[in-house]
Amino acid sequence: MSFTIQNVLIPDDQGYKTVDVQIQADRITAIAPNLPVIGTVIDGSHQLLLPGFVNAHTHSSEMWQRGIIPPSPLELWIAELYEFTPLDPEQAYLSAVGTAVETLMTGGTSVVDHLVLIPGWELETIAAAERGYRDVGIRAFIAPLIQDEALSAGIPTGGDEVKHSSYQATTEAMLDLLQTAVEKFHRPDEGVEIMVAPTGIQMCSDALFAGCIELSDRYNLNRHAHLLETKAQKLLAQEKYGCSAVKHLQEIGFLSPKTSLAHCVWLDDRDIEIMAETRSTVVHNPLSNLRLGSGIAPILKYRQAGVNVSFGCDGSASNDSQDLLEAIKMGSILHNVTDFDYLHWITPRQAVEMASRGGAIGLNRADQFGSLEVGKKADLVLYNLKTLSLLPRTDPIGLLILGRPVNVVSHAWVNGKQVISDHEVCNVSVNDLVEKLFEQSEWNPKRKSAAVAQTEARYRSVMGLPEIAIEQSST
Repeated sequence: MSFTIQNVLIPDDQGYKTVDVQIQADRITAIAPNLPVIGTVIDGSHQLLLPGFVNAHTHSSEMWQRGIIPPSPLELWIAELYEFTPLDPEQAYLSAVGTAVETLMTGGTSVVDHLVLIPGWELETIAAAERGYRDVGIRAFIAPLIQDEALSAGIPTGGDEVKHSSYQATTEAMLDLLQTAVEKFHRPDEGVEIMVAPTGIQMCSDALFAGCIELSDRYNLNRHAHLLETKAQKLLAQEKYGCSAVKHLQEIGFLSPKTSLAHCVWLDDRDIEIMAETRSTVVHNPLSNLRLGSGIAPILKYRQAGVNVSFGCDGSASNDSQDLLEAIKMGSILHNVTDFDYLHWITPRQAVEMASRGGAIGLNRADQFGSLEVGKKADLVLYNLKTLSLLPRTDPIGLLILGRPVNVVSHAWVNGKQVISDHEVCNVSVNDLVEKLFEQSEWNPKRKSAAVAQTEARYRSVMGLPEIAIEQSST
Protein backbone atom coordinates (compact mmCIF):
# COMPACT_ATOMS: atom_id res chain seq x y z
CA MET A 1 0.00 0.00 0.00
CA SER A 2 1.16 3.51 -0.83
CA PHE A 3 -0.27 6.70 0.64
CA THR A 4 0.50 10.37 1.14
CA ILE A 5 -0.29 12.30 4.31
CA GLN A 6 -0.80 15.91 3.27
CA ASN A 7 -0.42 19.15 5.25
CA VAL A 8 0.48 17.48 8.51
CA LEU A 9 2.29 19.04 11.46
CA ILE A 10 5.57 17.45 12.57
CA PRO A 11 8.08 18.64 15.18
CA ASP A 12 11.44 20.07 14.16
CA ASP A 13 14.32 21.94 15.78
CA GLN A 14 12.57 25.28 15.31
CA GLY A 15 9.21 24.14 16.67
CA TYR A 16 6.91 22.61 14.09
CA LYS A 17 6.53 22.58 10.34
CA THR A 18 3.80 21.53 7.91
CA VAL A 19 4.82 18.86 5.42
CA ASP A 20 3.61 16.00 3.27
CA VAL A 21 4.76 12.47 4.05
CA GLN A 22 4.96 9.74 1.43
CA ILE A 23 4.79 6.07 2.39
CA GLN A 24 5.41 3.21 -0.02
CA ALA A 25 4.89 -0.36 1.17
CA ASP A 26 6.23 -0.38 4.75
CA ARG A 27 8.62 2.62 4.56
CA ILE A 28 8.66 6.39 4.77
CA THR A 29 9.99 7.51 1.36
CA ALA A 30 9.77 11.31 1.53
CA ILE A 31 9.08 14.12 4.01
CA ALA A 32 8.78 17.63 2.54
CA PRO A 33 6.21 20.31 1.69
CA ASN A 34 4.12 19.98 -1.46
CA LEU A 35 5.09 16.46 -2.48
CA PRO A 36 3.38 14.77 -5.43
CA VAL A 37 0.59 12.44 -4.38
CA ILE A 38 1.44 8.75 -4.23
CA GLY A 39 -1.41 6.31 -3.61
CA THR A 40 -4.22 7.17 -1.21
CA VAL A 41 -4.45 10.72 0.16
CA ILE A 42 -4.75 11.20 3.93
CA ASP A 43 -5.72 14.72 5.00
CA GLY A 44 -3.34 15.67 7.80
CA SER A 45 -4.71 19.18 8.32
CA HIS A 46 -4.90 20.18 11.99
CA GLN A 47 -3.18 16.93 12.96
CA LEU A 48 0.15 16.06 14.54
CA LEU A 49 2.23 13.18 13.16
CA LEU A 50 4.60 11.32 15.49
CA PRO A 51 6.43 8.01 15.36
CA GLY A 52 4.58 5.28 17.20
CA PHE A 53 5.44 4.80 20.86
CA VAL A 54 6.60 1.51 22.39
CA ASN A 55 4.70 0.01 25.32
CA ALA A 56 8.00 -1.49 26.44
CA HIS A 57 6.79 -3.68 29.32
CA THR A 58 3.40 -5.18 30.07
CA HIS A 59 1.73 -8.48 30.97
CA SER A 60 -1.37 -8.83 28.80
CA SER A 61 -3.10 -11.59 30.77
CA GLU A 62 -3.32 -9.38 33.84
CA MET A 63 -6.25 -7.65 32.16
CA TRP A 64 -8.52 -10.23 33.82
CA GLN A 65 -7.54 -9.00 37.28
CA ARG A 66 -7.40 -5.26 36.88
CA GLY A 67 -9.02 -3.22 39.59
CA ILE A 68 -9.41 -6.11 42.04
CA ILE A 69 -6.10 -6.68 43.85
CA PRO A 70 -6.03 -4.41 46.93
CA PRO A 71 -3.16 -2.03 47.73
CA SER A 72 -0.18 -4.24 48.62
CA PRO A 73 3.55 -4.56 47.84
CA LEU A 74 4.69 -6.62 44.89
CA GLU A 75 5.60 -9.73 46.92
CA LEU A 76 2.02 -10.01 48.27
CA TRP A 77 0.35 -8.67 45.14
CA ILE A 78 2.00 -11.35 43.00
CA ALA A 79 0.89 -14.12 45.35
CA GLU A 80 -2.72 -13.14 44.72
CA LEU A 81 -2.12 -12.59 41.01
CA TYR A 82 -0.73 -16.11 40.52
CA GLU A 83 -3.49 -17.65 42.62
CA PHE A 84 -6.11 -16.34 40.19
CA THR A 85 -4.22 -16.44 36.88
CA PRO A 86 -6.59 -17.17 33.95
CA LEU A 87 -6.49 -20.80 32.86
CA ASP A 88 -8.03 -20.48 29.42
CA PRO A 89 -6.07 -19.73 26.20
CA GLU A 90 -9.13 -17.90 24.85
CA GLN A 91 -8.79 -15.46 27.74
CA ALA A 92 -5.14 -15.03 26.78
CA TYR A 93 -6.27 -14.16 23.26
CA LEU A 94 -8.86 -11.63 24.39
CA SER A 95 -6.51 -9.91 26.80
CA ALA A 96 -3.81 -9.64 24.11
CA VAL A 97 -6.37 -8.03 21.80
CA GLY A 98 -7.45 -5.67 24.58
CA THR A 99 -3.84 -4.76 25.41
CA ALA A 100 -3.09 -4.08 21.74
CA VAL A 101 -6.20 -1.95 21.23
CA GLU A 102 -5.62 0.21 24.32
CA THR A 103 -1.95 0.64 23.40
CA LEU A 104 -2.81 1.70 19.85
CA MET A 105 -5.51 4.11 20.99
CA THR A 106 -2.97 5.88 23.21
CA GLY A 107 -0.18 6.22 20.66
CA GLY A 108 1.68 2.89 20.85
CA THR A 109 2.47 0.88 17.73
CA SER A 110 4.69 -1.72 19.45
CA VAL A 111 4.16 -3.76 22.60
CA VAL A 112 6.49 -5.89 24.71
CA ASP A 113 4.37 -8.55 26.38
CA HIS A 114 6.16 -10.29 29.26
CA LEU A 115 3.60 -13.01 28.85
CA VAL A 116 2.51 -15.03 31.89
CA LEU A 117 2.05 -18.62 30.70
CA ILE A 118 -0.81 -20.90 31.69
CA PRO A 119 0.66 -24.02 33.37
CA GLY A 120 0.30 -27.00 31.08
CA TRP A 121 -0.81 -24.73 28.22
CA GLU A 122 2.38 -22.74 27.72
CA LEU A 123 2.66 -22.94 23.94
CA GLU A 124 -1.10 -22.49 23.58
CA THR A 125 -0.82 -19.28 25.64
CA ILE A 126 1.91 -17.94 23.35
CA ALA A 127 -0.10 -18.95 20.27
CA ALA A 128 -3.20 -17.20 21.60
CA ALA A 129 -1.34 -13.96 22.31
CA GLU A 130 0.42 -14.10 18.95
CA ARG A 131 -2.92 -14.54 17.19
CA GLY A 132 -4.40 -11.61 19.10
CA TYR A 133 -1.56 -9.28 18.17
CA ARG A 134 -1.65 -10.36 14.54
CA ASP A 135 -5.41 -9.83 14.39
CA VAL A 136 -5.09 -6.25 15.66
CA GLY A 137 -1.98 -5.53 13.60
CA ILE A 138 0.29 -4.11 16.29
CA ARG A 139 4.02 -4.82 16.25
CA ALA A 140 4.50 -7.43 18.99
CA PHE A 141 7.51 -8.53 20.99
CA ILE A 142 6.29 -11.58 22.91
CA ALA A 143 8.50 -12.32 25.90
CA PRO A 144 7.33 -15.60 27.48
CA LEU A 145 7.81 -15.17 31.23
CA ILE A 146 9.85 -18.12 32.44
CA GLN A 147 11.26 -19.09 35.82
CA ASP A 148 12.67 -22.21 37.47
CA GLU A 149 12.27 -21.32 41.14
CA ALA A 150 9.13 -21.17 43.29
CA LEU A 151 7.26 -17.98 44.12
CA SER A 152 8.43 -18.16 47.74
CA ALA A 153 12.05 -17.81 46.57
CA GLY A 154 11.30 -14.19 45.69
CA ILE A 155 11.23 -13.11 49.35
CA PRO A 156 14.50 -12.71 51.31
CA THR A 157 15.02 -15.18 54.13
CA GLY A 158 16.24 -12.58 56.59
CA GLY A 159 18.72 -15.19 57.82
CA ASP A 160 16.04 -17.75 58.65
CA GLU A 161 16.05 -21.32 57.36
CA VAL A 162 13.40 -21.37 54.63
CA LYS A 163 12.56 -24.45 52.58
CA HIS A 164 11.19 -23.61 49.16
CA SER A 165 9.00 -25.99 47.22
CA SER A 166 10.24 -27.18 43.85
CA TYR A 167 9.08 -25.30 40.80
CA GLN A 168 6.65 -27.13 38.53
CA ALA A 169 9.13 -27.32 35.62
CA THR A 170 12.87 -27.86 35.33
CA THR A 171 15.35 -25.38 33.92
CA GLU A 172 15.82 -27.59 30.86
CA ALA A 173 12.08 -27.78 30.26
CA MET A 174 11.77 -23.99 30.40
CA LEU A 175 14.59 -23.53 27.90
CA ASP A 176 13.19 -26.22 25.59
CA LEU A 177 9.84 -24.43 25.72
CA LEU A 178 11.48 -21.15 24.80
CA GLN A 179 13.35 -22.69 21.88
CA THR A 180 10.14 -24.24 20.57
CA ALA A 181 8.42 -20.84 20.86
CA VAL A 182 11.22 -19.27 18.79
CA GLU A 183 10.93 -21.91 16.11
CA LYS A 184 7.13 -21.61 15.90
CA PHE A 185 6.47 -17.90 16.40
CA HIS A 186 9.58 -15.76 15.86
CA ARG A 187 8.79 -13.95 12.60
CA PRO A 188 10.49 -10.50 12.62
CA ASP A 189 9.59 -9.80 8.98
CA GLU A 190 5.93 -10.28 9.91
CA GLY A 191 6.02 -8.00 12.96
CA VAL A 192 6.12 -10.69 15.66
CA GLU A 193 9.29 -11.43 17.64
CA ILE A 194 10.05 -13.72 20.55
CA MET A 195 12.32 -12.43 23.33
CA VAL A 196 14.17 -14.38 26.00
CA ALA A 197 12.57 -13.23 29.23
CA PRO A 198 13.43 -14.78 32.59
CA THR A 199 11.17 -13.11 35.12
CA GLY A 200 14.13 -11.83 37.15
CA ILE A 201 16.80 -12.73 39.68
CA GLN A 202 14.15 -13.35 42.33
CA MET A 203 12.82 -16.57 40.77
CA CYS A 204 15.46 -17.63 38.27
CA SER A 205 18.67 -19.62 38.58
CA ASP A 206 21.92 -18.67 36.90
CA ALA A 207 21.48 -21.75 34.74
CA LEU A 208 18.24 -20.34 33.36
CA PHE A 209 19.88 -16.99 32.65
CA ALA A 210 22.78 -18.78 30.93
CA GLY A 211 20.38 -20.72 28.73
CA CYS A 212 18.55 -17.53 27.81
CA ILE A 213 21.83 -15.83 26.89
CA GLU A 214 22.76 -18.76 24.64
CA LEU A 215 19.38 -18.68 22.86
CA SER A 216 19.61 -14.90 22.52
CA ASP A 217 23.01 -15.17 20.87
CA ARG A 218 22.07 -18.11 18.67
CA TYR A 219 18.86 -16.60 17.29
CA ASN A 220 19.70 -12.88 17.71
CA LEU A 221 16.86 -12.41 20.18
CA ASN A 222 16.32 -9.43 22.45
CA ARG A 223 16.49 -9.99 26.23
CA HIS A 224 14.02 -8.80 28.85
CA ALA A 225 13.56 -9.21 32.60
CA HIS A 226 12.39 -7.47 35.75
CA LEU A 227 15.19 -5.88 37.75
CA LEU A 228 15.19 -4.59 41.34
CA GLU A 229 11.58 -3.54 41.36
CA THR A 230 11.38 -3.57 45.16
CA LYS A 231 13.56 -3.12 48.22
CA ALA A 232 12.97 -6.79 49.06
CA GLN A 233 14.59 -7.77 45.75
CA LYS A 234 17.63 -5.64 46.59
CA LEU A 235 17.96 -7.49 49.91
CA LEU A 236 17.45 -10.82 48.14
CA ALA A 237 20.25 -10.11 45.66
CA GLN A 238 22.69 -9.52 48.50
CA GLU A 239 21.61 -12.82 50.09
CA LYS A 240 21.87 -14.71 46.81
CA TYR A 241 25.02 -13.26 45.28
CA GLY A 242 26.81 -11.19 47.92
CA CYS A 243 26.69 -8.26 45.48
CA SER A 244 24.13 -6.17 43.65
CA ALA A 245 21.82 -7.80 41.12
CA VAL A 246 23.14 -5.49 38.41
CA LYS A 247 26.74 -6.49 39.08
CA HIS A 248 25.77 -10.16 39.03
CA LEU A 249 23.88 -9.86 35.73
CA GLN A 250 26.91 -8.11 34.26
CA GLU A 251 29.20 -10.89 35.47
CA ILE A 252 27.09 -13.65 33.91
CA GLY A 253 26.76 -11.73 30.62
CA PHE A 254 23.04 -10.94 30.56
CA LEU A 255 23.42 -7.17 30.18
CA SER A 256 23.88 -5.89 26.62
CA PRO A 257 22.50 -3.41 24.05
CA LYS A 258 19.84 -6.06 23.32
CA THR A 259 18.70 -6.08 26.98
CA SER A 260 15.77 -4.13 28.42
CA LEU A 261 15.04 -4.28 32.14
CA ALA A 262 11.73 -3.32 33.69
CA HIS A 263 11.45 -1.08 36.77
CA CYS A 264 15.07 -0.65 38.00
CA VAL A 265 13.88 1.21 41.11
CA TRP A 266 16.58 0.18 43.61
CA LEU A 267 19.85 0.74 41.75
CA ASP A 268 22.82 2.53 43.30
CA ASP A 269 25.33 4.78 41.53
CA ARG A 270 27.69 1.94 40.56
CA ASP A 271 24.72 -0.04 39.20
CA ILE A 272 23.82 2.94 37.02
CA GLU A 273 27.38 3.12 35.69
CA ILE A 274 27.17 -0.58 34.75
CA MET A 275 23.87 -0.03 32.95
CA ALA A 276 25.47 2.76 30.92
CA GLU A 277 28.63 0.75 30.21
CA THR A 278 26.66 -2.26 28.95
CA ARG A 279 24.18 -0.04 27.02
CA SER A 280 21.26 -1.81 28.65
CA THR A 281 17.85 -0.11 28.65
CA VAL A 282 15.69 0.79 31.63
CA VAL A 283 11.92 0.45 31.08
CA HIS A 284 10.21 2.94 33.38
CA ASN A 285 6.84 1.76 34.75
CA PRO A 286 5.84 4.67 37.01
CA LEU A 287 2.22 3.79 37.60
CA SER A 288 2.78 0.23 38.79
CA ASN A 289 5.75 1.36 40.88
CA LEU A 290 3.41 3.75 42.69
CA ARG A 291 0.48 1.33 42.80
CA LEU A 292 2.63 -1.33 44.52
CA GLY A 293 4.62 1.09 46.66
CA SER A 294 7.84 -0.09 45.03
CA GLY A 295 9.44 3.34 44.94
CA ILE A 296 10.45 6.00 42.43
CA ALA A 297 13.10 4.90 39.95
CA PRO A 298 15.98 7.42 39.66
CA ILE A 299 15.21 8.19 36.03
CA LEU A 300 16.90 11.61 36.00
CA LYS A 301 20.12 9.97 37.21
CA TYR A 302 19.83 7.36 34.47
CA ARG A 303 19.43 9.99 31.79
CA GLN A 304 22.34 12.05 33.08
CA ALA A 305 24.53 8.93 33.09
CA GLY A 306 23.64 8.16 29.47
CA VAL A 307 21.37 5.18 30.16
CA ASN A 308 18.62 4.70 27.58
CA VAL A 309 15.13 4.91 29.14
CA SER A 310 11.77 3.91 27.67
CA PHE A 311 8.23 3.70 29.07
CA GLY A 312 5.94 0.80 29.88
CA CYS A 313 2.41 0.50 31.22
CA ASP A 314 3.18 -2.75 33.06
CA GLY A 315 0.33 -5.21 33.44
CA SER A 316 -3.28 -4.22 33.94
CA ALA A 317 -3.39 -5.65 37.46
CA SER A 318 -0.67 -3.31 38.71
CA ASN A 319 -1.42 -0.21 36.66
CA ASP A 320 -4.62 -0.93 36.01
CA SER A 321 -4.82 0.18 32.39
CA GLN A 322 -2.85 0.23 29.16
CA ASP A 323 -3.06 4.00 28.65
CA LEU A 324 0.44 4.67 27.35
CA LEU A 325 -0.01 8.45 27.32
CA GLU A 326 -0.90 8.33 31.01
CA ALA A 327 2.27 6.32 31.74
CA ILE A 328 4.39 8.79 29.77
CA LYS A 329 2.90 11.78 31.57
CA MET A 330 3.37 10.27 35.01
CA GLY A 331 6.83 9.00 34.12
CA SER A 332 7.83 12.52 33.13
CA ILE A 333 6.43 14.82 35.81
CA LEU A 334 6.89 12.41 38.74
CA HIS A 335 10.60 13.19 38.78
CA ASN A 336 10.15 16.91 39.27
CA VAL A 337 10.04 16.13 43.00
CA THR A 338 13.27 14.11 43.00
CA ASP A 339 15.64 16.87 41.83
CA PHE A 340 15.26 20.56 42.61
CA ASP A 341 17.29 21.51 39.53
CA TYR A 342 14.50 21.99 37.00
CA LEU A 343 17.04 21.93 34.15
CA HIS A 344 17.17 18.16 34.68
CA TRP A 345 13.40 17.69 34.44
CA ILE A 346 11.96 15.79 31.48
CA THR A 347 10.37 18.03 28.86
CA PRO A 348 7.39 16.88 26.75
CA ARG A 349 9.63 16.57 23.69
CA GLN A 350 12.14 14.48 25.60
CA ALA A 351 9.29 12.27 26.80
CA VAL A 352 8.18 11.70 23.19
CA GLU A 353 11.76 10.82 22.27
CA MET A 354 11.98 8.34 25.17
CA ALA A 355 8.66 6.72 24.27
CA SER A 356 9.46 6.33 20.57
CA ARG A 357 13.17 6.22 19.80
CA GLY A 358 14.05 5.14 23.36
CA GLY A 359 11.65 2.24 23.03
CA ALA A 360 13.14 1.26 19.67
CA ILE A 361 16.69 1.44 21.06
CA GLY A 362 15.67 -0.87 23.92
CA LEU A 363 14.51 -3.40 21.33
CA ASN A 364 17.68 -3.00 19.26
CA ARG A 365 15.51 -1.73 16.41
CA ALA A 366 16.27 2.01 16.25
CA ASP A 367 17.54 1.52 12.71
CA GLN A 368 14.06 0.35 11.72
CA PHE A 369 11.51 2.49 13.58
CA GLY A 370 11.08 5.03 16.37
CA SER A 371 11.62 8.28 14.47
CA LEU A 372 10.23 10.26 11.53
CA GLU A 373 12.96 9.65 8.97
CA VAL A 374 13.07 8.64 5.35
CA GLY A 375 13.84 4.93 5.14
CA LYS A 376 12.31 4.06 8.52
CA LYS A 377 9.35 1.74 8.94
CA ALA A 378 5.98 3.44 8.69
CA ASP A 379 4.95 2.95 12.32
CA LEU A 380 3.09 6.25 12.57
CA VAL A 381 0.36 7.91 14.62
CA LEU A 382 -1.80 10.92 13.73
CA TYR A 383 -3.25 12.97 16.60
CA ASN A 384 -6.33 15.09 15.94
CA LEU A 385 -5.55 18.58 17.27
CA LYS A 386 -9.17 19.69 16.91
CA THR A 387 -10.38 17.74 19.93
CA LEU A 388 -11.39 19.33 23.22
CA SER A 389 -8.57 17.79 25.29
CA LEU A 390 -5.94 19.22 22.89
CA LEU A 391 -7.36 22.76 22.81
CA PRO A 392 -6.95 25.68 22.91
CA ARG A 393 -3.94 25.86 20.60
CA THR A 394 -0.68 26.23 22.50
CA ASP A 395 2.05 23.58 22.07
CA PRO A 396 0.75 20.35 20.49
CA ILE A 397 3.29 18.04 22.14
CA GLY A 398 2.90 19.85 25.46
CA LEU A 399 -0.85 19.31 25.28
CA LEU A 400 -0.39 15.66 24.35
CA ILE A 401 2.08 14.79 27.11
CA LEU A 402 1.10 17.13 29.95
CA GLY A 403 -2.66 17.10 29.38
CA ARG A 404 -5.26 14.36 29.63
CA PRO A 405 -5.84 13.43 25.97
CA VAL A 406 -9.06 11.53 25.29
CA ASN A 407 -9.65 9.65 21.99
CA VAL A 408 -7.15 11.84 20.13
CA VAL A 409 -5.54 9.17 17.90
CA SER A 410 -7.28 9.58 14.56
CA HIS A 411 -5.11 7.32 12.38
CA ALA A 412 -2.29 4.87 12.95
CA TRP A 413 -0.17 2.60 10.79
CA VAL A 414 2.13 -0.30 11.65
CA ASN A 415 4.58 -1.43 9.00
CA GLY A 416 2.69 0.80 6.55
CA LYS A 417 -0.63 -0.95 7.21
CA GLN A 418 -3.50 1.06 8.65
CA VAL A 419 -4.66 -0.10 12.07
CA ILE A 420 -6.72 2.95 13.14
CA SER A 421 -8.85 5.06 10.80
CA ASP A 422 -11.00 8.03 11.84
CA HIS A 423 -10.58 7.11 15.53
CA GLU A 424 -11.75 3.52 14.94
CA VAL A 425 -9.70 0.33 15.18
CA CYS A 426 -9.60 -1.24 11.73
CA ASN A 427 -8.97 -4.96 12.10
CA VAL A 428 -11.05 -6.13 15.07
CA SER A 429 -14.46 -5.18 16.44
CA VAL A 430 -14.00 -3.31 19.72
CA ASN A 431 -17.71 -3.79 20.45
CA ASP A 432 -17.34 -7.56 20.13
CA LEU A 433 -14.28 -7.44 22.40
CA VAL A 434 -16.23 -5.48 25.01
CA GLU A 435 -19.07 -7.99 24.95
CA LYS A 436 -16.74 -10.97 25.34
CA LEU A 437 -14.79 -9.39 28.20
CA PHE A 438 -18.07 -8.56 29.94
CA GLU A 439 -19.62 -11.99 29.40
CA GLN A 440 -16.55 -13.91 30.60
CA SER A 441 -16.09 -11.96 33.84
CA GLU A 442 -18.15 -11.05 36.89
CA TRP A 443 -18.23 -8.45 39.66
CA ASN A 444 -16.23 -9.85 42.57
CA PRO A 445 -14.98 -7.12 44.93
CA LYS A 446 -14.79 -9.37 48.04
CA ARG A 447 -12.30 -11.92 46.73
CA LYS A 448 -10.04 -13.46 49.39
CA SER A 449 -6.54 -14.76 48.70
CA ALA A 450 -5.24 -17.77 50.62
CA ALA A 451 -1.79 -17.30 49.08
CA VAL A 452 -1.44 -13.80 50.51
CA ALA A 453 -2.48 -15.01 53.96
CA GLN A 454 0.26 -17.67 53.82
CA THR A 455 2.96 -15.21 52.72
CA GLU A 456 2.12 -12.04 54.63
CA ALA A 457 3.61 -12.87 58.04
CA ARG A 458 7.00 -13.82 56.59
CA TYR A 459 7.08 -10.76 54.35
CA ARG A 460 6.31 -8.40 57.22
CA SER A 461 8.97 -10.02 59.40
CA VAL A 462 11.71 -9.79 56.74
CA MET A 463 10.83 -6.17 55.95
CA GLY A 464 10.79 -5.16 59.64
CA LEU A 465 7.07 -4.40 59.76
CA PRO A 466 4.99 -4.96 62.93
CA GLU A 467 2.95 -8.13 63.24
CA ILE A 468 -0.71 -7.91 62.29
CA ALA A 469 -3.24 -8.48 65.03
CA ILE A 470 -5.43 -11.53 64.35
CA GLU A 471 -8.62 -9.47 64.19
CA GLN A 472 -6.98 -7.00 61.80
CA SER A 473 -5.68 -9.68 59.45
CA SER A 474 -9.12 -11.25 59.18
CA THR A 475 -10.83 -8.04 58.04
